[in-house]
Amino acid sequence: MTEVTDTSRPRLIVPALGSVYAALHEGAETLLRLVAGVALVTHGLGKIGDPFGAAGMVESLGFYPGTFWSPLLSFTEFFGGMLIAAGLLTRPASLAAMFILLVTVWFHWVTMDQGFAGAEKSILWAAIFFFFVVRGGNRHSVDHRLGRQF
Repeated sequence: MTEVTDTSRPRLIVPALGSVYAALHEGAETLLRLVAGVALVTHGLGKIGDPFGAAGMVESLGFYPGTFWSPLLSFTEFFGGMLIAAGLLTRPASLAAMFILLVTVWFHWVTMDQGFAGAEKSILWAAIFFFFVVRGGNRHSVDHRLGRQF
């Protein structure tokens, strides 16, 4: 008989840790989604009280009219963060958040000429939201409980 081995994963240096990693896998993913969603809510909290307050800033980036894009930015950060944290409509909410973060990468790197150092946090956050665009919510999400997701 031939033994089938999984060569797509490297063997663990400490095999005993395999069960630890397996046990923490989904919990770590859920924690990342919760932290990312709550951080986005926190970031949008200041904007939601004055949804038109960023109109001039978004117009300076070329998004006209600012009276349309500013509230959209506010609502995406605040309510999108809530959706991501809950795992409801995880993919579309994460896609919107990722788009916003990619705009901030452009803003810091190109417009403000800060390079990687200025855009570093936005790059990391955009990558985190890209992860959830691809993965969606796991079994610890409202999407999973509803049995439907994008």
